[in-house]
Amino acid sequence: MAGKIKIAINKIIEDRSKGNATLATTTRTKMLLKGIDVNSYNEHSPDDPAILKKVKEVADELGINILI
Repeated sequence: MAGKIKIAINKIIEDRSKGNATLATTTRTKMLLKGIDVNSYNEHSPDDPAILKKVKEVADELGINILI
C-alpha cells in the first residue's frame, strides 16, 4: 500500500502540534534534520522500508505512537 510514509508523517505532525502552527513547523524541521523531507512524500509515494524506519524512530523519540 503506497502512502504509508505520508500518513505517518501527518500523524506525527498532527499529534505533536495539536493545531499549533509553530509546533507543526518545528516538527517538520526536526524531521528534515533527521533526513526526512516531508514535502517529498505524498499519498502515491512508494513505501520505502528505510524511510518508514526513520519515521518510526522520530515518532518514538517524540513519544507518539504510530502503527506502520
